[in-house]
Amino acid sequence: MNGTRGGEIYAVVGGVGGAGATRLSVEFAATLARAGRDVAVVDAAFSTQGLAAFVPERIEPDVTRVLTDDRPLAAAETRLGLDVPGSVTVAPARTPFERLARAKTSECARRLAERLSAATERYDAVFVDVPPVGANQSVAAVTAADAVALVVPDAERGSDAVPRLCDRLADVDAAVDTVVANRVDGDPTVEAADAVVPVGETESLSDAPAAVEPTAFAVAVASTVETLTGADLDLPEPESSSMRDYLPG
Repeated sequence: MNGTRGGEIYAVVGGVGGAGATRLSVEFAATLARAGRDVAVVDAAFSTQGLAAFVPERIEPDVTRVLTDDRPLAAAETRLGLDVPGSVTVAPARTPFERLARAKTSECARRLAERLSAATERYDAVFVDVPPVGANQSVAAVTAADAVALVVPDAERGSDAVPRLCDRLADVDAAVDTVVANRVDGDPTVEAADAVVPVGETESLSDAPAAVEPTAFAVAVASTVETLTGADLDLPEPESSSMRDYLPG
């Protein structure tokens, strides 16, 4: 990543329900925006629709209508009002069940992959919020991605999810590039983790993104983003950070 258009696609996959992939997708994007990048976050978690929490006003069209009606992704985009050098734009899902089912078809999955590819011409990076891979749109997201981050809770169920999701992605000719243990409190439990993110002061989506301020949480998120993207962000850090003890390597 060099801060010019023609960015890459990063699939942020939740290894289990409630792993925190939605929040981290936005935190990752905000971290790149702190470094002056213009970043998009696209919702592929059509059933949970967590990304819609960042857009309190009416969302119409949402990302599912963009896909079912074959419209440009820009029609569903909203820029977040963050005080950072770059920008974060989100394309959330907020849809009735009838359209939810249609948005999961193979044709809409193909359109999603096309929209993600086209978005890299307008953004320095595109993050995709992906639920545990088991539907057409999830497969489209991970196969279109240049890199995949697998987010798991720092617990036994997170450890158990890693080999299962790695095998599932291999079945669709994709691979996990970075395993992220989320909500770490003390020594990490997930031995396979390439990066760790601590428990934040709050887990509420309404309080995200928190990584726009140079806190210990932001240090860990930035380290994770650097691991996933290969970028050297050179962001300000707090004078002391206990999270340095957690960071791999």
